[in-house]
Amino acid sequence: MEIDTAASGAMLKRERVRQAILELIEARRPGDAIPSERVLCAELGVSRPTLRAAVDELVVAGLLVREHGRGMFVAAEKITQELVSDRNAFSLPRAGGVWTSRLLELRTLPAGARVGRRLRIPPAAEIHYVARLRLVDGTPMAIEHLHVRADLVPGLTGEELEQGDLYEHLRDRHGIQVSEAVQSIEPTVVTRAEADLLDVPEFSPALLFERLTTDAHDRPVEYVHSLYRGDRYRIVSRLALGPSAAPAGSPDGHHPGIPPGDFAGGDPVTFSTRGVVQQTL
Repeated sequence: MEIDTAASGAMLKRERVRQAILELIEARRPGDAIPSERVLCAELGVSRPTLRAAVDELVVAGLLVREHGRGMFVAAEKITQELVSDRNAFSLPRAGGVWTSRLLELRTLPAGARVGRRLRIPPAAEIHYVARLRLVDGTPMAIEHLHVRADLVPGLTGEELEQGDLYEHLRDRHGIQVSEAVQSIEPTVVTRAEADLLDVPEFSPALLFERLTTDAHDRPVEYVHSLYRGDRYRIVSRLALGPSAAPAGSPDGHHPGIPPGDFAGGDPVTFSTRGVVQQTL
């Protein structure tokens, strides 16, 4: 597959605008206004369509709210549920198919305030920013945006990002043993540039992954957000639930997909998940 350089450039420009707006959002509280599109275009040096595409994505993701005649505002915070196991049982088997990568961009640049907070480094500290297209059996499946601490991986190469498993390269070539990752998953849709790279129609459904990975010394190594095709990729979870059941109407909360009161709140829940690539007909 040949990468459309125009689509790649448009996607990467929108991504930089998206990151800048996310920093504005994180510096404000729910209900606060952000600058107008005209002001943001001038400050970021981009066109109105590029800015609007990034804003549209953040509106769909529930991070911004547009109010006609008033402007754009930071949305209310989302409600987050988490599966917790007191045995820390979590596994992530490999997804099906043969996975390969195509490098779209590799740059070394300052982390900035938002990424710096996640990686626990100063805003001026350097990171490797990586954009790559992930393919399964030659078919585009996901777009990944990686932010890797440059001080931990000073000699990261394009070859490592396109060939083999990145975590294996971190271990074997850089002495970094990844240990834990916290990952969130949300539904979204793809923009025109993303659709061109993934070979799907514009506004097709997708899964947005956000992950922070730490090493054996509890140092953040990478912050990643990825966009996976919704028509070809799904997540399957397996829950091993405690043997006893709680009384109906238990006020202790519930696990996603499990009605409240079905299981005792104190019983352990073991969670494993795997990616499944849907076969085309």
